[in-house]
Amino acid sequence: MSAVQTFFAEHIDTPTGQMCIVTDDAHRLRAVDWDDHEARMLELLLRYYGRNAVTLREASRPSHAAHALAAYFDGDLDATADLAIETNGTPFQHTVCAALRRIPPGRTMSYGALAAAIGQPRAVRAVGLANGANPIAIVVPCHRLIGANASLTGYGGGLHRKRWLLAHERGERPLFDEVPHATAR
Repeated sequence: MSAVQTFFAEHIDTPTGQMCIVTDDAHRLRAVDWDDHEARMLELLLRYYGRNAVTLREASRPSHAAHALAAYFDGDLDATADLAIETNGTPFQHTVCAALRRIPPGRTMSYGALAAAIGQPRAVRAVGLANGANPIAIVVPCHRLIGANASLTGYGGGLHRKRWLLAHERGERPLFDEVPHATAR
């Protein structure tokens, strides 16, 4: 039986709603999600680390990840590129995660193209499952994956946020009225 890990949670305001950022004592990012999807984030933490394996405590000060995400929302689209991340995912999930992080801001890729890019062109569904189990929104940019027909498909934070993030990264003016409870900057 492994020891219980303590992670630190903090909340930041973004144009797309308040987000929760979870880091560990080595300052690695463990999870990022919107507050209105906190149950999903907690479920993913359970899936990755096991029941009763993680304790969440409030962070005592803003993390590097919080500053980087704030910079991303302020227009520095590369601000999150060098953040250290960690999950207890499978080797395949880690491969998908690394491939997602190589998709440049403002660009999209289909699930099939990502499967081919990692050398497993028949693993389209597995790529979709790994993408859907991503606990680190934006930093591991699962919002940049789209359907083969260029449809937006699903997004854990909601399609309205996926639309907003893609527009933000393309340098377009995202429509704040499409995001419920958003705080305009």
